[in-house]
This record gives sequence, structure tokens and C-alpha cells, in this order.
Amino acid sequence: MRNFKLTLQYEGARYQGWQRQESTDNTIQGKLELLLSKMCGQKIEIQGSGRTDAGVHAMAQIANFHADTDKTTEEILDYMNQYLPEDIVVCAVEEVPERFHSRLNAKGKVYRYQIINSKIPSVFDRRYAYQIEEKLDIEAMRRAADYLEGTHDFQSFTSAKKGKKSTIRTIESIQIEEQGEKLVLTYTGNGFLYHMVRILTGTLIEVGLDKRKPEDMAAILDAKDRKEAGCLVPAKGLTLMQVQYEGENKCKKR
Repeated sequence: MRNFKLTLQYEGARYQGWQRQESTDNTIQGKLELLLSKMCGQKIEIQGSGRTDAGVHAMAQIANFHADTDKTTEEILDYMNQYLPEDIVVCAVEEVPERFHSRLNAKGKVYRYQIINSKIPSVFDRRYAYQIEEKLDIEAMRRAADYLEGTHDFQSFTSAKKGKKSTIRTIESIQIEEQGEKLVLTYTGNGFLYHMVRILTGTLIEVGLDKRKPEDMAAILDAKDRKEAGCLVPAKGLTLMQVQYEGENKCKKR
């Protein structure tokens, strides 16, 4: 049985997220498994590095699957891109060791959230960015982000119910860059909880709108209570940019 690693791009706007669901076949995982099963003539289960939510995009999602096939990696790449919908693309196919697992072997991830900070909507970014008309205090947002970097219990910043799994994560960096009227927040960390990036962003936006102070971040972390953090911003502004593995180059910090 051979193990194949896929590097994928997708626009998540019309899908119900990554994860396969019994109630719908309109998921990224579902589309991929259906096509691969047809190609290989056997049931294929694909493992993703993580479960992006409905409406979230990916620039470089990583997945892997095992199959008993004679097809080359180039043949698999060509077949998938021929039959996949135009908003899902396979960028690369590699044969990897049997024990490689896209999720369990991941060492970190990079997410990007885009905001259009203008009263005028952006035609070309409307599916990939969240519009905020009020002027944001960028420097206050950066000061708040400094409190969130490092290793913390991020229970306040997840929509998941309290369970046995640890909510401790390490954020290596939060970069906030101005690109004209576009504000780009880039999060690099060893892992992210359910809705974590979108809640972090919502909280930083509230700082930018002077609804919170940068130093409030410490108290929110200590509270370990979702009610203390900010709003959940729309999924459309979020993109998974990179999944990091041992021995691979990481994105540079600012």
C-alpha cells in the first residue's frame, strides 16, 4: 500500500468545510475521496492536516491517503485536476513513507485573516476579506497581539466546549500588516483550536475600535471563559497559508 501526500488549494466559499459529513457531499474531503475512490477502484479515505470550517479557504492545505495503485504521482495529479471542481486544485502529489500522517506529523500552521478597512467595499476581495468601515487603531492592535504571543491556555478563544483535550497552544507570532486599505493578520503557531483564529481576530478588532484595551488580553487569557473574548468574525476572511513539518522551512517572522 502506497502513501501519497497532497498539497491543495481551495476556495471554501461554497463548501460546508473540510470534513466529510453524512448530511451532505458538499465538503472538500468528500469531493476528494469520491474522486480518488473512482480513480483507484477502491474506497479511499483521505486525512487532512486540519478541519477548515465552512467558508474558510486554503492556499496550501496538506492531506494524505493510502492506495494500492500503479499510477504515478504525475498521473494522479493530472487526473485529479482534470475532474475536480475549478475551486479545488491539487498543486503537488508526492509519495511519502508509510507512516507519514498529514495531521499527526504537523509541527505548526500559518493562517491569514484579511480585513478591508474602508467605507468602500472591495469588489475583488469581497469573498476573501471582512469589511470594517470604522477606522482601526493598528498600533493598539499590535500591542494587544504581543500579549497573545507565546504559550498560553487559549480556552477563552475557542468555541469548543470544555473537554479533556488541552487548550494550551503556542503562538510564535502575530503579524499585522497594512497594505493600503487592506489589513492582513498572519498567525503562526504550533496548532489552533476550533474558531481560535477567528475569535482572536474579533478580539483584536475590538481593540482597534477602542472597545477594549491592549492590556485586557492578559485578563481574557486568565479567565479561560469564551464569554470574555471578542466576537467570531466571518469565515471568508480566513485562509490556511501553510502547514509546517519537521525539516521544512518556516515562514519568516517580521
